[in-house]
This record gives sequence, C-alpha cells and structure tokens, in this order.
Amino acid sequence: MAPRLVLITLLAVALLAPAGSAWASHGQVTSFEAPRDFLDPASRATAFDDVASFGVHSIRLVMYWRDVAPSARSRVKPKFDATDPSAYNWSRYEPVVDAADARGWSVLLTLSGPVPRWATNGARDTVTRPSPNEFRMFVTAAAKHFGDRVATWSIWNEPNHPGFLRPQFSSHHKALSPRIYRNLYFAAIRGFADAGLRPNVLVGETAPRGTGNVVAPLAFLRGVLCLNSHYHRRGSCKSLPAAGYAHHAYTTRKGPFFKPPGRDDVTIGVLSRLTRALDRAGRAGRIRKHMPIWLTEFGIQSKPDPLLGVSLARQAEYQAISERIAYNNPRVASFSQYLLRDDLPRSGPRISRYSGFESGLMTSGGKPKPALQSFRLPLAAKRRGSRASLWGLVRPATGATTATILVADRHRSFHKLRTVTTNARGYWHFTAAYRSGRRFRAEWTAPGGTVFRGPPIRGYR
Repeated sequence: MAPRLVLITLLAVALLAPAGSAWASHGQVTSFEAPRDFLDPASRATAFDDVASFGVHSIRLVMYWRDVAPSARSRVKPKFDATDPSAYNWSRYEPVVDAADARGWSVLLTLSGPVPRWATNGARDTVTRPSPNEFRMFVTAAAKHFGDRVATWSIWNEPNHPGFLRPQFSSHHKALSPRIYRNLYFAAIRGFADAGLRPNVLVGETAPRGTGNVVAPLAFLRGVLCLNSHYHRRGSCKSLPAAGYAHHAYTTRKGPFFKPPGRDDVTIGVLSRLTRALDRAGRAGRIRKHMPIWLTEFGIQSKPDPLLGVSLARQAEYQAISERIAYNNPRVASFSQYLLRDDLPRSGPRISRYSGFESGLMTSGGKPKPALQSFRLPLAAKRRGSRASLWGLVRPATGATTATILVADRHRSFHKLRTVTTNARGYWHFTAAYRSGRRFRAEWTAPGGTVFRGPPIRGYR
C-alpha cells in the first residue's frame, strides 16, 4: 500500500478505535512541521529528504489567508469571486502540497489568520473579528483547489492567542475569542460543503497556557462548545462536528513533567486534563465521544534561547520523554515535531535575538543537535528504585526490526545491554537494572548498513 494510503488508513483507524483498545494506546502517527525549510524553494527538496530519513511521511502546513488573498492590505475588498480558486495566489504553499503529494505523503493543512484586512470587522488590522462569511468563501476556494491532496484540514492556528485572533477578552475580561472562533469554524464547515467535500476537520489548534492576553485552552474549549465551568450545557448551541481536537502542548524549560498552576492550561505533562475535558464535553453532547487528540505542534526549545532554552542534552531527553507521555495516552492520534532547523536569529540584544523558536533538530545554520538522533531513535528511561523502564522507537523502520541498547555507568564506556526486537511500528520496551549515574543509548543498523546511534540518555523519575 502506498505510504499516503497507509497513513490515511492508520489515522482513520485511530479515529474509529474505541477508547482503551490496544490500537488506541499505541497507534499515534508522527508528523512534521518545518515551514522555514518547506516553504523555501532552495531548501525544500533537502528538507523533504531529511524528514523522509526519519521514517516520517506526514506534514502539517499552516496557510495564512492574507498570504494568498488578492489586495490583502486594502481596507476595501476588491471585486472578485471569493469562491473561485483562480482568484487566489497559491504559489507560496502549493509547491509544498505538491511535493508531499508526489511522495504519497499525508498533508494536514491549517487555514488560519492573519487575514486580508478587508475581511475583518472595521478593517483596522488583520486579526480582529474576521468575517465568517468571507472565511466560508475562502475555505470553499481552498477546498476546490487542493481537493484530495489534503488528507485532513484544521481551522485556525492558536485561535486563543491574540497574535492570530482578536479580541481575546472584553474590557471586563470576559473571553470573546471562543464565540468568534465557533462562528469561523461553522463557516468553514459550510465552505467545505459548498465545495462538495466532507473531509476530516480538526477543531482547536490551541496554545497551551492562558495569560492576561491569552484565553487558557480549556476555558477556550468550553466557550467554543457553550459549556459552563462544570462542563454543563449553556444555551441551545448545536454540537460541533470535528474529527479530532488539535492542541500545542508545549512545556517550559522545567521539562515534560511541569504542571502549570492554572487548571485550564494544558502542557504535555498534564495532557490528561485535555482528555478529561473532551470526555466531559462528549458526555454533554457537544462533540463526539472519545474524541482523538492531535498534538499538531510540539517541540523542546534549546540553547541559545536565553529564556526558554534548555541544554542540547536535555532537549534530546525531554523530547523522548514527551513522546512517551503522548504514546501512553490512549487518545493521541498524531504527534508532530516543530521544527527541522531553528528559526534564524534576529538582530539586536541577545534576549530578543532568539525570540523565535529554537525547537529544531538542527541549529539555524544546519548543524545537527543531539535531538536529531534522539528523534530518529527516541529512548526514555523511567527509573523507579533499582529498576528502569526503557521505552523507545526505531523511527525509520518500516516494520519489525532489531536494535541494540547500550548502557554505561559513571566514568565507564558504553557496552551492550540487550538486543531488542521492535513491534511492526518500530516500538520497543523492557525493564532493566538501574543505578545512580547510569546512562543508556540506542543503536540501529539500517538495511543499507548505515549505523545510527542515539545520544546518551539519563534516567528520570
């Protein structure tokens, strides 16, 4: 079966599998998002080859409405048929979709603001109260143009964040963005129908934490679904049709087990909060029961980021631990890595030079970090007393394979601990002895003879 058909089939099974089934526990598909590399014609082919070398055949692409719309800076809407694909300039994004399609890969396309200025209420900026009707027509055009080249669609990137949708709050600090987003989402559903499509559509794409300017993700979820703080129905809102809930479960430099004090925040360490919230919303009849979670954007920021970055060694460790947390959640259907290379640094003081994302597997200049090999061969060692539960993945494997697990004690060199046989999806797991200072690493020989080694990994509690 072609890679794209395999991925679509796997995702469909993940969406349909009942909670608690063996598949639901261990069926997440890996995806990749690398806008800097995919959108640049000079780096696109190499980036696709790099991602393919990890055994990943699924990408996420965020399309900003203003990038493709005519006269996007104008306050006045130009005269054109907004449902006609030929009225838009798709040239920035189409080569990425075409490249994925040519390889048989699965594409998740997120349609998002910023938007054309003429499509907002008052035309003051590009994020304030976008017109649902204008968005409906844009979605129709996008659906007609890309059709079945897109396997899954998602509506808006981080709609609970003012950088993508405003206003978030009223002057009395009442959350306004959930209702604005709900109207945009239903407009998108109508837009797909107008194009003759009934695709998989994700809701959410929420940022992980609330602030005075950002609506916390679970508060946002309740607002979109017309639920009160106890997840009881408010008003007569109809249920929301969605194939899954998309979320960005970023954590802080404290690592994967950081628990944000805000009860409506959802980082990777408290992913179960989102699972429980979706279950309660399902029982209230606002969404389908047992809705899958799509972690459509995730990464661990490293140095040289002075505020959020951890050491390169910790980035590799935290990355694997986070993936293990997602793997052990029976509702996670997809886990996506963001980025391939770090964002380019800006000019100015150090504190502002790295205000982008340093979550790449390589530096901004393309130098591999330990996270690159950790992504290829993730290994997490959860210790408890004198034992350690080892979990890992041979990501490039296309079926069951064998890998060598190495161990080293303090001031000693690595030596073979065990040869493991993975399951058909490349995962393995066993329990070993643990002592203070012990480190582990994975080694795998590809069919062509190339040997890959993961970085040294410490045990964690």
